[in-house]
Amino acid sequence: MASLSLPKTSFLLALLFFSSFTIIVHAIVPQNETFKFENSGELGPFIVEYGADYRMISIFNSPFQVGFYNTTPNAFTLALRVGLQRSEQLFRWVWEANRGNPVGENATFSLGTDGNLVLADADGRIAWQTNTSNKGVVAFRLLPNGNMVLLDAQGKFVWQSFDHPTDTLLVDQYLRAKGPSKLVSRLSEKENVDGPYSLILEPKGLALYYKSKNSPRPILYWFSSDWFSIQQGSLENVTVTSDSESFEIGFDYFVANSSTSGNRIIGRPVNNSTITYLRLGIDGNIKFHTYFLDVRDGVWQVTYTLFDRDSDESECQLPERCGKFGLCDDNQCVACPLENGLFGWSNNCTSKTVTSCKANEFHYYKLEAVEHYMSKYTTGDRVSETNCGIKCTKDCKCVGYFYHRDNSRCWIAYDLQTLTRVTNSSHVGYIKVPN
Repeated sequence: MASLSLPKTSFLLALLFFSSFTIIVHAIVPQNETFKFENSGELGPFIVEYGADYRMISIFNSPFQVGFYNTTPNAFTLALRVGLQRSEQLFRWVWEANRGNPVGENATFSLGTDGNLVLADADGRIAWQTNTSNKGVVAFRLLPNGNMVLLDAQGKFVWQSFDHPTDTLLVDQYLRAKGPSKLVSRLSEKENVDGPYSLILEPKGLALYYKSKNSPRPILYWFSSDWFSIQQGSLENVTVTSDSESFEIGFDYFVANSSTSGNRIIGRPVNNSTITYLRLGIDGNIKFHTYFLDVRDGVWQVTYTLFDRDSDESECQLPERCGKFGLCDDNQCVACPLENGLFGWSNNCTSKTVTSCKANEFHYYKLEAVEHYMSKYTTGDRVSETNCGIKCTKDCKCVGYFYHRDNSRCWIAYDLQTLTRVTNSSHVGYIKVPN
């Protein structure tokens, strides 16, 4: 009998264990923790970022609140707002769920008993979800730092909005080698879709890329060599920080495979900088925005700008600083460099479009003492000036080439946009134009 009781006891213990495991994995959200908000009713009365119309819902943890907003009729984004109501003109959108996939009137934002957070149109179409069904979620919380989280019974994060940034990082938010590894800019104030700029965490630092319609791959136009000098190992993560005592804003970073970490101070606001965010702007610039509260009202101030006339990085390094085509000098668009001379720059400045791939149907004109924005942070190919021109001629998408005679470096351009005037006359550009 004893020999039979041991397996039976083991079986009962195993059954109890797996039953408990099943209960934990398939824990349901208590009814009082579920919610369903509908995008309907009166629009908000205040002026907010992007000139948007909006409806807020009752998920908030001051100064953060969740709501719907749109910049074009019946195309709403579920977003997180930062700002205080008595400073209504200061509302900023710092996280978005469904960029590029808007919902309409009567759309719903809900958390069901299965633990899945869902944004759906009125007809049931799912525009966005966390894919956390039956993963042990028991509650949703908006934390004081703006992180929205789904919690399990042990209080651990099953999902968090900090893992899914768009163009903004809040204090304590991060980029990680294992994801999220990048920010993507917004296209324009009215068009809420991905723009051409991205900030990417790479093994040796942060990098900014520009992707145009014509270029086969994103083009590097800035690298954080002045911020981080990673000689050994690779960056594991970079986190936005704000010191509550010194009010310094910047980054903490950790280097994998070396167990080293560091801090880079970016700015020193004169007041409490806890409410701060980093934004990759529509123009491809990086700025820190900080909220200051005084006795009468509050105000947002730009407390750091990467490309700025008062910084080491010129605005001329921004790919679209001078529109489709322009010569930039001392942060200003100073000329439209056409074949028959330099003319006053305007937004209408463009180069002539070459529509033929036949070499006898186009030619080049030369610009001296100029650089393309990609030549500052990319090495280019080491070829002769003649072969550089041949490469562009054979490439139908090439609109011009740039050459540094002092080190025999060649860059093929698929877009012209902003060219920078330099003092080195051996840095030349050749612009392709039709005969």
